[in-house]
Amino acid sequence: MRTEQIVAKALEQVNNDRYILSNIVFKRVKQLTNGAEILVDANRKTEKLSDIALREIAEGKLTLERIEESINH
Repeated sequence: MRTEQIVAKALEQVNNDRYILSNIVFKRVKQLTNGAEILVDANRKTEKLSDIALREIAEGKLTLERIEESINH
């Protein structure tokens, strides 16, 4: 899937709010940098963490609530 399509699907998951999407991606990249498990079929060595985070959101495997929940625990 092309990047534009992934971003469009990710935006749909957050009611087309680019601000929320950027916050989720930022928080998820921090988690992935610290060793969090990837929720989609991806290769950490060949794909950018931001692209992985966008795919996780686009596929509905990641929400803001889930990120905040993992930060608080």
